Amino acid sequence: MTQLSTKTPVVLLIYKRPSTTEKVFQAIREAAPEKLLIVANAPRPDNKNEKELCMAARSIVNRVDWDCEVLQNYADSYLSCKQRITSGLDWVFDNVDEAIILEDDCVPHPSFFRYCHELLDYYRHDERVMTIAGTHYQVPRRSPQDSYFFSRYNMFWGWATWRRAWKLFDLDMTSWPIVCKTNRLQDILEDRRAVQHWQKEFQKVYDGYDTWDWQWVLSMWLQSGLTIVPNTNLVSNIGFGLDSAHTQDVYDWRASMPLKSMSFPLTHPDFILQDVKADFMIQKKYYERVAMHGRGLERVRRKIWRAKKIFEESRTLSHQPLHELILRVLSE
Repeated sequence: MTQLSTKTPVVLLIYKRPSTTEKVFQAIREAAPEKLLIVANAPRPDNKNEKELCMAARSIVNRVDWDCEVLQNYADSYLSCKQRITSGLDWVFDNVDEAIILEDDCVPHPSFFRYCHELLDYYRHDERVMTIAGTHYQVPRRSPQDSYFFSRYNMFWGWATWRRAWKLFDLDMTSWPIVCKTNRLQDILEDRRAVQHWQKEFQKVYDGYDTWDWQWVLSMWLQSGLTIVPNTNLVSNIGFGLDSAHTQDVYDWRASMPLKSMSFPLTHPDFILQDVKADFMIQKKYYERVAMHGRGLERVRRKIWRAKKIFEESRTLSHQPLHELILRVLSE
């Protein structure tokens, strides 16, 4: 094993996917961090198969064979996605001042660790910068010669942050009612369609949708926080599929994006300013396009479900051919 050792603590969030956990753990093993913090969820009650998968994932991360301090935060009982990730990250930042964070389906390029380590140090005391992302969605940038740019959007498939930033995280979105009432999103986004998109997303989460990341987005926006986005894609999400909580479409264009190395030494931007043009494309290409695609898939699923019901009912009907029944449903 090549020892590239990173001094920055690395966090690995795991659950029930040993096949993807194996690949992410191998990437971490090659980076050989001096401190590894593992956050694991527990299986749902009375789910034997899930229990076996959780145990298999945990056995993988127990194979640390380099000089490393390992800290574990394993749930005793099943927690929702929102509860497990946020309680796990609260624990992480009770123990360390800064960290690189990977979920069990996010495979990083080897250069991702150095990129995060250097930027965590470079912006350690600059409270304008709140996260460092590893994902890049191939959008045009104002200064393409720079190693990274600044965005309002924080991306979660491999990222890094500091305790000073995470302490501003508001899981319960306590500010959302006043933000909504006073139309503060218009002040932040300055685009009607973007405001409409995020109004729906934030309200859905405020009403109880099980996630944690949109709360982090809002928490950053209310502090005018910036995210560092690399000029090349450093993390690939290999977890798209039916066993994923939120990324189930294997044909999604974001699935398993190719990796490319970051060049060093890093070229820092001249100004710490949001790249508005890049963010406009991220909003359109990533958030709005993905949301529209998701709504389309949901409509197809509903039509298939109705067709299945009619197929079952048609067994007792003889007056109308089955294909006519299904065509009627699909045209609704």
